[in-house]
Amino acid sequence: MRTPPHLPFLTGPPTLAPGLAPIPVAQWLTPDTEAATWLPEKTELMRTHRAQVFADTGVPDAIDEAAAAVLAVTGSGDMVWESPLELAASRVSDDLCLLLPDDDGQWVLRAASLVTPTFWSLEEKAGQALAGIHSAVPDANPDLVSRIGRMFDALRPGMVLERFNWTVQAGPTRFTPLAAPLKALAAATPDTAALDVLHLRVERQTIMKLPETGAVIFTIRICVDPLKAALPDTDHVAEFAAAWDGIDPALAAYKGWPSYERLVKAALRQLA
Repeated sequence: MRTPPHLPFLTGPPTLAPGLAPIPVAQWLTPDTEAATWLPEKTELMRTHRAQVFADTGVPDAIDEAAAAVLAVTGSGDMVWESPLELAASRVSDDLCLLLPDDDGQWVLRAASLVTPTFWSLEEKAGQALAGIHSAVPDANPDLVSRIGRMFDALRPGMVLERFNWTVQAGPTRFTPLAAPLKALAAATPDTAALDVLHLRVERQTIMKLPETGAVIFTIRICVDPLKAALPDTDHVAEFAAAWDGIDPALAAYKGWPSYERLVKAALRQLA
């Protein structure tokens, strides 16, 4: 097992705070820690599930600019795709989402290649403003939406902001538009197999504003590793346990953590 590239539970439980921090532009898409294991499956899903994982509401200039920005880092390769955004997405493990302001200044999801949804549907969210995209998040509106909107407004071209989100799941699957199959697997797993089934799912998210169109490109890189690989010693176990127990109950319910409570506690007992 590899050491997971990111361990965000070491800084505490997930919160609704944006928690974005600036990073050098050179670190925007590199190093791509997931490309070797994920890109072949990702590109296959892009072709076989296109209606589920690709959306374009008619923003060709923004798509061209976003694709050029990605391909300047990765090179274009030799694959043929219907959209430049899909070509760019085929070159990185990250999902690529484009948001632009509407006439009222509300940021709207206008295009995306998104193959690793964490229990949501691109088909339902494409074309919606931030308020609609985050409608299911507890206490998200209007505070969270307005904060994100102000951040998008203030973002300057040449800046890249990064944040991490995390959860646990049953099994290593990355294409997860639905939570139910993973919850069913968790329910069927005995306590003794908790460490074999539980995985840490980390979202590395970045935002960057494109200089010509003003579109914000939002990237999501999913890293999935066995939970036991993320907890190599007692210090990591203690930090994870504190983060797991310290989450706001409403946010835990939104993330589906009650479905994993039994297995997580069993895993922590085994590690202790």
